[in-house]
Amino acid sequence: MDIKGKKIGFVLTGSFCTFHKVIPKMKELVKKEAEIIPVMSYNSYQLDTKFGKAETFIKEIKEITGKEIIHTIMDAEPIGPKKMTDIMVIAPCSGNTMSKLACDIIDTPATMAAKSHLRNDRPLVIAPSTNNGLSGNAENIGKLLNRRNYYFVPFRQDNPITKPRSIVFDVESIIRTIEYALEGEQISPILI
Repeated sequence: MDIKGKKIGFVLTGSFCTFHKVIPKMKELVKKEAEIIPVMSYNSYQLDTKFGKAETFIKEIKEITGKEIIHTIMDAEPIGPKKMTDIMVIAPCSGNTMSKLACDIIDTPATMAAKSHLRNDRPLVIAPSTNNGLSGNAENIGKLLNRRNYYFVPFRQDNPITKPRSIVFDVESIIRTIEYALEGEQISPILI
């Protein structure tokens, strides 16, 4: 599917180690003439980490998208009623966010954006990045895999030797996953 002209909600949550890989994908989508509506969870919008300063990420995202970042629950709620997005991608999607989505806990801008978007029966793409994906969060991943309108970016073990339960999405598959999801299809294989 051609993504030209598509309105893509792009949500970042707290798996900070992947930001330097994900933000360039926003730029690729803009080059393909998609409109990006950026959303950040509370933590991704506020916290400085060893992977970078929040202010630097915010500035870069604003420059790429030409838009203010949605970073409050109140600002995320109208996404659905106003039909602001054709598709939404949460990349990275932390284990915390996946757990909340699986249990329908709506207490961050990220989860509110997803809930609001899903009310329009439109696709939501999850790019999982979590240290407990093959342990405590495996159940939540399974729940989301079985829900309507949820699509996953292919993922693999992050580092099987030092982090045997950690998973991370394949950044190069984000755009293809969006294209498939817009057609109502899950890209395969999911596990790579």
